[in-house]
Amino acid sequence: MPIDDYAAHDGVGLAELVRKREVTAGELTEEALSRIEKHNPTLNAVVTDMADQGRQIAGDIDEGDAAAPFAGVPFLLKDIMGDFEGVATQYGSRFIAGSPAPTHSTLTTRFLAAGLVPLGKTNVPEFGLLPVSESALYGPARNPWNPDHTPGGSSGGSAAAVAAGIVPLAHANDGGGSIRIPASSCGLVGLKPSRARIPQGPMIGDAMSGLTTDLVVSRTVRDTAVALDIAAGPEPGDPYFAPHHDGIWSEDVGTHPGNLRIGFTTKTPGGGAVHEECATAVKNTAKLLESLGHHVEEASPPLDNDMMQEAFMAIWATGVTQQIEVQNVLFGKTPNQGDLEPLTIGLWEAGKQISGADYLNAVAMLQIMSRGIAQWHDEYDLWLTPTLGEPPLRIGTVDINEGDPQKAFEPILDYVPFTPIENATGQPAISLPLHWTPDGLPVGVHFAGRAGDEATLIRIAAQLEQAQPWIDRHPPIWN
Repeated sequence: MPIDDYAAHDGVGLAELVRKREVTAGELTEEALSRIEKHNPTLNAVVTDMADQGRQIAGDIDEGDAAAPFAGVPFLLKDIMGDFEGVATQYGSRFIAGSPAPTHSTLTTRFLAAGLVPLGKTNVPEFGLLPVSESALYGPARNPWNPDHTPGGSSGGSAAAVAAGIVPLAHANDGGGSIRIPASSCGLVGLKPSRARIPQGPMIGDAMSGLTTDLVVSRTVRDTAVALDIAAGPEPGDPYFAPHHDGIWSEDVGTHPGNLRIGFTTKTPGGGAVHEECATAVKNTAKLLESLGHHVEEASPPLDNDMMQEAFMAIWATGVTQQIEVQNVLFGKTPNQGDLEPLTIGLWEAGKQISGADYLNAVAMLQIMSRGIAQWHDEYDLWLTPTLGEPPLRIGTVDINEGDPQKAFEPILDYVPFTPIENATGQPAISLPLHWTPDGLPVGVHFAGRAGDEATLIRIAAQLEQAQPWIDRHPPIWN
């Protein structure tokens, strides 16, 4: 049967309908597939069809007790680290195209155990390198608020699909902002968990010395909190893991955060200005926080921005080199002419010039920076900034055919000045949709918390969601 209000529900709400037998998982699956068919020609959000797998999983749920927290909820996996046995995970690259995953990732197994129904893989930039989702393999993903603009990256396809009401939440991961950038660009909630909170097995111990992690993008704080509940926790063999959390994060939704001490800034870590709308978003949020009883003042942690960027890029370029060259180790594959985009080749070549000592020095520099920021958090519970330096970029702003990484990244250095910091430090951070430009583009605000303290982020996010609701704001491409 048609479900007229399908997109009005978040994932928790849809699962409740399934548990009450008011709707079946199979019916939800068909609703989501119909929306993929309707919107994907414009958005190019879903790049791999998993309808057959999804229908089978939904059928199994309908024959069971539907007790899982997301039982029957349509879902999408990202085409980076979203491994589903027998389905290609292509990392947006012609080099890897067509290689089927030998097994589910640990996270996919946890998503399935929670009742989520994967229906496809989502669009990404090659190897997740950019804050836009444009690749030679897939072409650009587009933003449902304005298709001339990017939905962000690297989880841009996931964010576009969630923002358009195709699915209520979707897999995302984050090595420099790739959960929070698309969340900001598409008007969604995007939480980057603490380092090693989410296992990356069974094939990966950590990636890029812990810069990367996974979770989802969603439309509500409670969906994000439940996703953290089901995804978090170490597995045997992890090289290290985040501090144990005694509680249940979904119970933090609606729990008063207390009166917090919050530092905020509208300047980039390098001292530059952000776009007027991004500054306005932070200032308005600061006023809202004060009205809710929090102490808010201009303050920022100590940060040598030039050192941070240099060390981060050394690890990033080496990580690209490792991703390419591990294909030779595992499968005997080396890139042919045209297999890689020029920007990726440029980073590959740069990574090969970085010695082991250089790499370890870069890691050490970020660890020194992390200690200074951790000490700052002894005084401040949260740091509030814009998520991005400006509203969502226009498609084509970044030239993937530019082989010089420095030239290619120049247009985006001021676009993503904040989000990589928490990847470097391992802190959790969240982007919330609390502002829109006059022409209707979302602008996220960004909170960083103490390492291991997702609970405070979820509590403040839920408080702001209640004080200034965003759930009824929909893009022109919707449902």
